[in-house]
Amino acid sequence: MNFSDVFKTGFLQNISGVTIPEMAIALLLALGVGLFIFLVYKKTYSGVMYSTSFGVTLIALTMISTLVILAVTSNVVLSLGMVGALSIVRFRTAIKEPLDIAFLFWAIAVGIVLAAGLIPLAVIGSCLIGITLMIFVNRKNYVRPYIMVIRAEDHAGEVRALESVKGNVKRMVVKGKSVSKGEVEVNLEVRLKSENTDFVNAVSDLEGVKSCVLVTYNGDYMG
Repeated sequence: MNFSDVFKTGFLQNISGVTIPEMAIALLLALGVGLFIFLVYKKTYSGVMYSTSFGVTLIALTMISTLVILAVTSNVVLSLGMVGALSIVRFRTAIKEPLDIAFLFWAIAVGIVLAAGLIPLAVIGSCLIGITLMIFVNRKNYVRPYIMVIRAEDHAGEVRALESVKGNVKRMVVKGKSVSKGEVEVNLEVRLKSENTDFVNAVSDLEGVKSCVLVTYNGDYMG
C-alpha cells in the first residue's frame, strides 16, 4: 500500500459532499446578509466620495467566502488545492478608510460562519454589529476637526481674524502660515462648539480679511 492508497482510505472515504439544497440555502443567506452589510455601509458612510463598487464588493465577498468554505469543508483534496491557489493571491488596493477594513472582515466572517452551518450566529451577530455601527458611526460629533483657511491683507487683518475665530470655536491650533506681499494666509485646525458656522461669514467680513474657508478634515484629504 503506497501513500496514495493510505490517503484515499484515510480521507476520501469520509468525505461528505454538499447537497444542492444546502448550497442554495447557504448562498441565499449569504446574499441576504451581504445586502444587509451593504445597506449598513451605505447608511454609515461618512467619507467624501461614496463608492458603489465597494458596496457591491461586500456582497460578492460574503458569497465568495461562503462558496470557498463550502468547498473546503466538503472535499479534502479540493481544500488543499484552494490553500495553494489562495496563498499566491496578492491584493494591492489601498484601504483609506479604517472603517472599510471592518466591513471587509465582517463580510468574510459572515461567509465563513454561514458555510459552517452556524446560521443563527451569522444572522444575530450581523444584526448586533449593524446596530452598533449605526449607533456609533452616525452619532453627531461636534468636536470633529475642521480646517479653516484665512487670507488677510496684512498682519492687522490676521490678528482680527484670529481673535474672532478664537472666540467662536472650542479649540484653535495654527497648522501653517504663508506670507507674501499684500497677503497673509493662515491654516487653522478648529473644533466647533456646535453646527452653527455663521461665524465664518463674520470673519470674512472683517476689515483686512480677503476670504475665509472652512472644510472638514479627516486626516487624508479635505472635503
